[in-house]
Order: sequence, then C-alpha cells, then structure tokens
Amino acid sequence: MKICCIGEAMVELSPEPNLKSAKIGVAGDALNTAIYVKRGIGDEGDVHFVSAVGTDFFSNHIVEFAKGHGVDCTGVARNSERGPGLYAIQIDETGERSFTYWRSTSAARVMFGQDQAPDFSALEGADVILVTAITVAILSPAIRAALLAHLDGLRAKGARVAFDSNYRPKLWEDQATARDWMERYWRISDIAFPSIDDEMALCDQTADEVIARFHGYAHPVCVMKRGGEGPVILTPAAAPAPQGCGPADSVVDTTGAGDSFNGGFLGNFLRTGDVTKAAEAAHKLASRVIGVKGAIL
Repeated sequence: MKICCIGEAMVELSPEPNLKSAKIGVAGDALNTAIYVKRGIGDEGDVHFVSAVGTDFFSNHIVEFAKGHGVDCTGVARNSERGPGLYAIQIDETGERSFTYWRSTSAARVMFGQDQAPDFSALEGADVILVTAITVAILSPAIRAALLAHLDGLRAKGARVAFDSNYRPKLWEDQATARDWMERYWRISDIAFPSIDDEMALCDQTADEVIARFHGYAHPVCVMKRGGEGPVILTPAAAPAPQGCGPADSVVDTTGAGDSFNGGFLGNFLRTGDVTKAAEAAHKLASRVIGVKGAIL
C-alpha cells in the first residue's frame, strides 16, 4: 500500500525563555502525520512525503530526518532557488502554542512546479493521499485547482483522499477564500478529519451546526476531532462510539496533537479497517503527544 502525505516541512526554532538560544528541529503537519502513519502501519505500507525543499544544509537535514523515521522521500523535489520555511514556536503556561512564520518564499509553495504545467507524478500509484488545509493554503490558486482535479481523477482509479481542517487564517487570502477551497476539498474526500474548533471558526457555526454539515457530506469515513472531549465518528453511522477518550492527564505542549491523531488513525485504520478502534488508538496517541514537548514522540 502506498500512502502519500502532501505538505511542507519547516525548520523549527524552539526558543529558551530568555530568548538567548533555541533548539532547532524539523516539523510540519503533513510530515508529522506521515511519521505516525508509518509507525502505525509498519511494513504493511510505504509512506511517502510529497513536498519540496532546497539544496542547502537545512533542506538536507529535513530529508534525512524524515527518512530516519522510515518515511520515503523520493517525492520531495529539490529547488536550488528556494529553501525551507522557518518558524518559531512559543508555548504558554497551559501548553497552548503560538507560531511566528517565515515561509512566504519556501520551496514547498511550488512543490508541483509551475502553474501552467504542474507535475503530480509523485502521487502516481498512491492508494491513499493525505492533504491538509495548510497545504492547500500555501499553493497558488491555479495549483489548488489542478491538484483538486488530479486527486478526483485518482479517486476514479481507486485511490482514497484524506483531508484535514488545519485552518490557519494567516495563510489564506481571506476567510471566504479559505471556506470556498476547503469546501471543495471536503467534497472529494473519502476520509475526513475535521477539527470542531477549526470548522466553527471557519464557517461561523456552532458545534451542532458543524456536525450537521459534516453529516451532509456523507463521507465514507469521517472522524471529528474535539480535543479533550474525544473524537466522534460521524460516518459510517454504524460504527460504535469510541470509548475511553477523555481529557489527557497532562498538557505540556499541544503541538502535533491533530497530526498525531490523523497519523495514528490512518496507520491503524488502513491496517485493520476498524474505524472505532482506530479512533480510540488515535486519541490515546494524541494524548501522549501533548503530554511532552514537541510533535514527535
């Protein structure tokens, strides 16, 4: 089984409280997810990271980091004129994180090449393709549309598309544009990972309205992430409700909570086909991740 996770990996700065030094790491929602998918599926699947980086030292480090976690990087393009994005992370006393980004000229923004002739060859032969709203946001409108059409074509050949909310307002032109594009991607998704907070903010809806909207999409599989309240399975309707999915014992750093949930779910679900057990395993994994610093255990 070939699983492709499309997105941007960046250099992560984690400053010390005195701001005189910082740890340097690697992170990005699609890469984080890919790592956890690989851990969950093991030898039963080949997990590919699809992106672009530069040819510099930090870009080399990103690729080696991913490969060190068992992720295939043959779909990572190299761009000699651009480099990786950079971000700094700050964590408050409750474990909630905030970010400062420098990513406007990153190689990942043109990972599929030019608007006039996009290259989606890295996705050929994929059985499952994960896309996140962050990935869609950093692409040009022309590539967003071309990728949407290409994914729909791959679905016609039997591939499944997984999509995750991850709404980041600063990455989008405006809220209406974000809502429009995310609606389009939800409608071609086979495995949906909406986050209740993201969807409420994006569409100015209550939690009940969001849940009703996602029932209306009728995804083959839809698991709504609700943080400490635990996930709710919206489709398939016959799936038993997840058990034992309460708040985490300790919240140190919420970075990677949603990514680890997505990866934990996909790795388990693609291996077993059990939606409920996959949701329970994913929640348990995410609870462990937010109990320590960093996105990767």
